[in-house]
Amino acid sequence: MTRFIVLLRGINVNGRSLPMAALRQAARDNGFPNCATYIQSGNLILSADGDAAGVEAAIESLIEATFGMKVEAIARSGADYARIAATNPFPEALPKYLHLGLTKRPLKADAAEALLEKAKHDERIVAAGGGLWIDFAGGVGDSKLTPAAMDKAAGSTLTARNWNTVQKLLGMVED
Repeated sequence: MTRFIVLLRGINVNGRSLPMAALRQAARDNGFPNCATYIQSGNLILSADGDAAGVEAAIESLIEATFGMKVEAIARSGADYARIAATNPFPEALPKYLHLGLTKRPLKADAAEALLEKAKHDERIVAAGGGLWIDFAGGVGDSKLTPAAMDKAAGSTLTARNWNTVQKLLGMVED
């Protein structure tokens, strides 16, 4: 079995509540052993056979069947996630402002350039390692880089986690 990190899009924000303890139990009950979650924003670590696309589909189906919610899942094997994280182009950035965005389908080649047109407050954006790296140097709160703008530029659903969360998930998947 392979260890996967599964990032759920839009969980426990704007009234979309999915308790992580219930998610862990549902995953275990449906054949995903060794489940763990990190904080309440939809970060799931599990063991599974197959590939990332199969894990995404299974988790999306499980959440819809169990909780009645349509949620998009983006999965990477622990090895793939570590490889992507190793390409961090902004190691000097403040961890809470540096975000790694992962997409459901391959990232469009011009995604970073398209988002740079909307950037402000010295935001830096680079595509590297199969991820979209954004340094929200002036803070995330008033950025023009909305989820819709990121999805459009990326050519696919994108969800992002800050560098602190990326590091924590790496540690958890290695345990």
